[in-house]
Amino acid sequence: MRVNLGALSLFVALVGLSSFIFLVVAIATDFWYIIDASKLEASQNGTDALSSHSGLWRTCRGECAGQRDRGSAALHMHGTFVILMPLSLILMIFGGMTGFISILARAYLLLLMTGLLFLFGALVTLTGISVYIAYSAAAFQEAVCLLRSKDLLVEIDIRFGWSLALVWISFVAEELSGTLCHWASPLYILQQHKGHHSPTSVKHQNNFISVSCV
Repeated sequence: MRVNLGALSLFVALVGLSSFIFLVVAIATDFWYIIDASKLEASQNGTDALSSHSGLWRTCRGECAGQRDRGSAALHMHGTFVILMPLSLILMIFGGMTGFISILARAYLLLLMTGLLFLFGALVTLTGISVYIAYSAAAFQEAVCLLRSKDLLVEIDIRFGWSLALVWISFVAEELSGTLCHWASPLYILQQHKGHHSPTSVKHQNNFISVSCV
């Protein structure tokens, strides 16, 4: 199967860039976790806003404020995924730099390193997602204890938001970028090997030998 390395390099670059953009947007937005209590608000005829949506850094209930402290375990989980998500961005930045240089220099080792950086970044992203889901479960249990009645949960819609969906898309794109880099790295070696043994190269060597003999 013949592969156009130029088109493949462009595709990998676009996938890696989309992964970076999706993760940046997800980190910057506050729709990771959504609590829709509009039914409960209507039934109580209250003026207090019960609905909220939250991100990595803050929770918005009418007005946005920083994440409030929870129990020690939840606080540690919050600190963990707040570190992991930006770390994944940093790994993608370094991966993009090494990938750009490897494409220009046709360097096998740099392309292999690029793949490793993206795959490790995908692992970090997946770990961050897992920790966030565990953190959300702990927050849900806390909400149940505060309500003191599970009947009220029927009137509350709790779900993950589109910000978390963007993180999942970023993870898939990051994983795909790393896999394609590993798959493409031997092709660069093969292309260089064919370039050295091409008819033009052999003809040039023969002409050089003929001139030397004369």
